[in-house]
Amino acid sequence: MPEKIKLESTTGTGHRPAPDWIILSIACLAQFMVVLDVSVVNVALPRMGHDLHFSQSSAQWVINAYVLTFAGFLLLGGRAADIFGRRRVYLTGLLIFTAASVGAGFAATGTQIVAMRALQGVGGAILSPATLTIIVTTFSGPRLPKAIGAWSAVAGAGGAVGGLLGGILTGWASWRWVFFINVPIGILAAVIAVMYLREMRNREGAVKLDVVGAALVTGSLASLIYGVVNTTTKGWASSSTLAWFIAGTLGLAAFVLWEAKVATHPLVPFRIFRSRSLSTANGVMLLVGGAFFAMWYFLTFYFQHILGYGPVKAGFAFLPMAVAIIAGAQVSSRILAKTGVRPLLLVGASFATLGFLWLSLITVTSSYWSNILAPSTLCAFAMGLLFSPLAMAATSSVDRKDAGLASGVLNTSRQVGGSLSLAILGTVAADRTLALLHHGSAAAPSQVAGYQRAFQISAVITLVALAISLTLPRHTGRTATK
Repeated sequence: MPEKIKLESTTGTGHRPAPDWIILSIACLAQFMVVLDVSVVNVALPRMGHDLHFSQSSAQWVINAYVLTFAGFLLLGGRAADIFGRRRVYLTGLLIFTAASVGAGFAATGTQIVAMRALQGVGGAILSPATLTIIVTTFSGPRLPKAIGAWSAVAGAGGAVGGLLGGILTGWASWRWVFFINVPIGILAAVIAVMYLREMRNREGAVKLDVVGAALVTGSLASLIYGVVNTTTKGWASSSTLAWFIAGTLGLAAFVLWEAKVATHPLVPFRIFRSRSLSTANGVMLLVGGAFFAMWYFLTFYFQHILGYGPVKAGFAFLPMAVAIIAGAQVSSRILAKTGVRPLLLVGASFATLGFLWLSLITVTSSYWSNILAPSTLCAFAMGLLFSPLAMAATSSVDRKDAGLASGVLNTSRQVGGSLSLAILGTVAADRTLALLHHGSAAAPSQVAGYQRAFQISAVITLVALAISLTLPRHTGRTATK
């Protein structure tokens, strides 16, 4: 049996007593930077492809390379925060992420930028779980849901602000600044962390990182996600796609066997999944995270390809969504202690389903103000409502020694859901567009029909999330804050 892990606090060199808002800022700054990089490149992709001479089909790897490594290494990053200490892991992830951002900004070829994006994903996977671990190990009682609410608002807004910031930087400066912008943020976060963040690590020296388990789960997730991404060019029934799926499935089976029967200090102690709230939270996050991730992608192309927006105007079109996410997160964090998690999940998933159905009514002649603003804002508000209670449900029922693991699992669910849904919905939308083109439909209406189909399926996905939310224990979220 693994030894019981005990947490100890240590005071690093240069540490100073810090008020809560500084610790919260340390976590939120880094999380904003990590989430921002998922969406900030979308608006910049056309100019980036032109300058680096890669095709539209190759351009997707600027996004997928980041998401692949981010999703694959999140569990490793979450466990590392528990074992090696939140401060050390935070600074390590921050260093890798910032250095890779510099490399991406100076990239001279498509291959170089894809490689740097993959390295950014590794840094983000180490950094992101550490931010939630910092919050869970710092705040307690009624302060915890408020802190998680702020963290969730920043995390959710990063997706929408990425579109806005990417458009402004691309239109007014250069696409390279969508990467360089991470450098001052990373330096500021590192300086504050060195000065104020107290280390917390496991006291037991025998506890080790499960390297074999990390390699198996990382490789397996990457294989499955690559298999889905591969369908955009090779098709679902191609031999290469099937080979990636088979490799990923066999790898996950080997991972489960290793964790359950062999590993003395497993990366994922399956005992944590005895918590119904944690398991339910991850199921819901997998679904809604995927739907929302795809929404940013399709709206970006709708704004530029159909409505004819330039990068700056397309970026500003995302501003109301960023505000709506922050508003939703603040509302949920303020009432979470009274309502519990489940009512907020039901309301948020219902709003999301309605918003995606509404978005599916867009046409070539739709107006942003009349047809896009309201449903997209409703979806964004739903996202804000959902992320805070999901983070609470995932972390409130596990021991503090497993806080990094729980946050890593939850973030993995979101990233895996996002990458899978982007590949699947992108394939569905493309197939719908091609089918209409073959029947003589014009290009623009065919493209919009593909977006409509993607939003319709997103509504079904969030409806399934609504059904799963019903399985959550009623008391979740209330007892955690008493």
